[in-house]
Amino acid sequence: MLKRFTVSMEEDLLDDFDRFIQDRHYKNRSEALRDLIRGRSIEKEWQADKDVMGVISLVYDHHQHKLQEKVTNLQHGFHSQIVSTTHVHMDHHNCLEVIIVHGKAGEVRGLADSLTAMRGVRNASLSMSSTGKDLH
Repeated sequence: MLKRFTVSMEEDLLDDFDRFIQDRHYKNRSEALRDLIRGRSIEKEWQADKDVMGVISLVYDHHQHKLQEKVTNLQHGFHSQIVSTTHVHMDHHNCLEVIIVHGKAGEVRGLADSLTAMRGVRNASLSMSSTGKDLH
C-alpha cells in the first residue's frame, strides 16, 4: 500500500534532485526517492554482512600468463557463492567475464576484491544488489 507524505527541502537541493530525476529519466520524484531509499537499504545489507546478490564484471587480458587459469581456480574456491558466469571474447586480447554471485556480503566482496587484484585484470566492478527480503 502506498502512503503519501510531504517533504520539505531547500530550493537548491530540490533543484539538484530535479536535475537528478531528469538525468536518470524518472517519471516523478516519488519513484526517484523510492530508488534512493532502496539503494541505501541495499548498502546497509552489505555493511551488515547479510545474504546478498551481486554481479562481478571483469575485463582482462587473456594473454596474461596463466590469468584465465587463476581466475577459474579462484572461482572454484568460491563455488557456493557463484550462481552463474558468462565469458565473452571482446577482441584478440580482451575477455569480459560476468559472474553472478549470492552469499554473505563479506564473502562476495572477498571474491570481487581477489579477482580485481589479479595481474592482467584491466577493469573490474562489483554491482551490489539484494536478495529482496529486506526491501519490502
